[in-house]
Amino acid sequence: MITPVLMAGGSGTRLWPVSRKSFPKQFAPLIGDETLFQASARRLSGPGYTAPVVMTNADFRFIVAEQLEQIGIEASAIAIEPAGRNTAPAILAAALMVASEDPDRLLLVAPSDHVIPDAEAFDAAVEAGSGPAREGRIVTFGITPDRPETGYGYLELAGRAEGPQPLARFIEKPDSGRAAEMLAQVNFLWNAGIFLFSAAAMIQAFRSHAPEYLDPVQASLAQARTDIGFLRLARQPWESLPDNSIDYAVMEKADNLTVVRFSGRWSDLGGWDAVWREELGRHPNGDGVVADPNSTAIDCHDVLLRSDSEDLQVVGIGLHDVMVVATGDAVLVADKSRAQDVRQAVTALKKKNRKQAVAFPRDHRPWGWFETLALADRFQVKRIVVKPGAALSLQSHVHRSEHWIVVSGTARVTVDDSVTLVTENQSIYVPLGAVHRMENPGKVPMVLIEVQTGSYLGEDDIIRYEDVYARDSKD
Repeated sequence: MITPVLMAGGSGTRLWPVSRKSFPKQFAPLIGDETLFQASARRLSGPGYTAPVVMTNADFRFIVAEQLEQIGIEASAIAIEPAGRNTAPAILAAALMVASEDPDRLLLVAPSDHVIPDAEAFDAAVEAGSGPAREGRIVTFGITPDRPETGYGYLELAGRAEGPQPLARFIEKPDSGRAAEMLAQVNFLWNAGIFLFSAAAMIQAFRSHAPEYLDPVQASLAQARTDIGFLRLARQPWESLPDNSIDYAVMEKADNLTVVRFSGRWSDLGGWDAVWREELGRHPNGDGVVADPNSTAIDCHDVLLRSDSEDLQVVGIGLHDVMVVATGDAVLVADKSRAQDVRQAVTALKKKNRKQAVAFPRDHRPWGWFETLALADRFQVKRIVVKPGAALSLQSHVHRSEHWIVVSGTARVTVDDSVTLVTENQSIYVPLGAVHRMENPGKVPMVLIEVQTGSYLGEDDIIRYEDVYARDSKD
């Protein structure tokens, strides 16, 4: 059996404005109806696979759990990293977790934001790598390149034969000339960042090449605590770890690496140009136009037009090699050749202290989500959606009062000592300082409009007294 390890952190700034720090690309349905995370979890499930281990952070834990539940997959563990330390410690933690049950178990580590349409071909590549992995090799998967790509690192194979073979060396992201040279040869592959190994082999690799990771990661696991189904790794030992990728910490030093070639379609969706290519691969057309249902292209060629709302229609006329991506609060317009520079937009917006740099309009919470409809001095209007059976925390506010109007479903509302059922077209007032809670006792989502008034309307103006999701006032 193989245990999948899904890496579900990261911010994906090159796919701004759809991907942001608060809701990165792996959780968005960029290709098809499922999110990239869901598609990855589904691809690494079924016969031959155990339940997955997911490595993520506290901000995304409920999104991970909800999206797995939506596709009927239960994780063996959702481990919460207390601080970002890149991929090396996360992979070691997963190996140690699995080794405690079976040191010979194979782990397949994969980013959760890749697109691999041909799941059967990928399964065949994994099967090809399983033999070397069981023999103690660390297997990495290389993608047969179809263009001189400068955005990926490369793997140089020791030979030109088919089938698993030794890795000669890693190659950093090349310039365009070097990328063209490597494309012309058959022994250079893109580095997919997907690895297959036994738990024992990876632990030994760290012991040989990066021993400084072992004690802190083991201590973080030993001191970890279970938090309503999540495994919270201990913060103090974790924060002492070096911030390093698995490539730099282990792979580039190891002498037992084997490469398996994958020649099927693959993309890490590292930019909007990659989304454009992937969509054209799914739905080819002579004009190179990719336009979603909320967009219209007139006399355009080689363009990407995208809007996340039918209330915001994008229309392009006479455009060539242009990307237009619109969300409810931001619009990106860029030359397609500058796709890798989109992250500069995020940097520029951060310098201007614009919330669009990191925050998504829709704020996902374990009980549902909310979005701001209007915000001005001393008032804010929100739409709030609460999942069936879910409940907000019992809380109070120091600086604001709230007026709730139910527009769909039924809310059970606690205000101090009073509990009231509020149905569609009814409202209730929550005075400043009152201890209150909102619940959805029904079997359909409950939707309400919240009107806040007060001197301060920030999300940190919350004092929590009880919470079924074990959050504090900052979470």
